[in-house]
Amino acid sequence: MNRNSRLSANEQEKDENSFDQTYWDQRYQNNEIGWDLNQVSPPLKQYIEQCTNKDLRILIPGAGNAHEASYLLEQGFNDVTIVDIAPTVVDRLQKQFQNNPHIQIILGDFFTLSGKYDLILEQTFFCALSPFLRPQYVAKMYDLLHTNGKLVGLLFDKEFEGGPPFGGKKEAYEKLFQRHFNFHTFDSCYNSVGPRMNAELFFIFIKKDSVTVGA
Repeated sequence: MNRNSRLSANEQEKDENSFDQTYWDQRYQNNEIGWDLNQVSPPLKQYIEQCTNKDLRILIPGAGNAHEASYLLEQGFNDVTIVDIAPTVVDRLQKQFQNNPHIQIILGDFFTLSGKYDLILEQTFFCALSPFLRPQYVAKMYDLLHTNGKLVGLLFDKEFEGGPPFGGKKEAYEKLFQRHFNFHTFDSCYNSVGPRMNAELFFIFIKKDSVTVGA
């Protein structure tokens, strides 16, 4: 391994470790949660409303204050799982939903999660991860979905100075996801919340039967 490779590996390790459980828990403790819309994201709200199968097994990773999960339950969905790494927010959610049998709340690392889901909702989780983890994110999403399962959500269509959040552009996302997913919908979002208007891509990705080699 040459010196540049060692530096790259060291930078990657430092980057990944910078945004660990302690980092995110402190953000919630200090109420430094500028990404939180304090409501269901409008594009996801519209998508949820057109889902007729209330028995879908649904996962929301990095759920935070879980506005989407709350809305799913209000709409009659009966198998919702949320996972977050921050104990502060998970403790709050466990108290909030303690009498609801239709939701499972997990304190833990998304990348160690097991199980199979019909639908996974992406809402400001991808952008919170170190960009070095993006290939692992795609592979893990693929692994967690049932055959023909869907990954649905929003990605930022812009770059940010520093991060998190970490942004990106559509062409790079296409290259990242294309081996694992078929693109049902992948377009500029027309109904983003005001501050994110013209800065989001809405997507519906469907799990491929097998990972495409060499794509």
